[in-house]
Amino acid sequence: MKVLQTLLDWAKRLKRDAVTLWFACKHPGTPWYAKAIGVFVVAYALSPIDLIPDFIPVLGYVDDLLLLPGLIWLAIRLTPAGVLDQCRRQGDEWMRQSGARPRSLWGAAVILAIWTAAGWALWSWWVEAR
Repeated sequence: MKVLQTLLDWAKRLKRDAVTLWFACKHPGTPWYAKAIGVFVVAYALSPIDLIPDFIPVLGYVDDLLLLPGLIWLAIRLTPAGVLDQCRRQGDEWMRQSGARPRSLWGAAVILAIWTAAGWALWSWWVEAR
């Protein structure tokens, strides 16, 4: 049971860090490169649509288990400690008041655009191959 509790604590920290990055992207003290990665991570983490849908065996969970935590870790590392502390407090307060994480419609739009572009590229390739 200790492993399960560790995993649950890790999942809660990831959720909190995604909200923290949401506030860090808006903070004027965050460097541009941390904001650039943070915007992508926040849009993807808070998007209701996954890049790789979960119903695809094994690959559907790769983004949730490896890609997203790695990108969150990188964005957190690039954010200055003072900004990170302030944004964590803001995120914790926001989650306490709202009881849920925010949703990113922009993130969903980006994921849909990627899927549309990939579908169009595959269709074009298939038509030319015939």
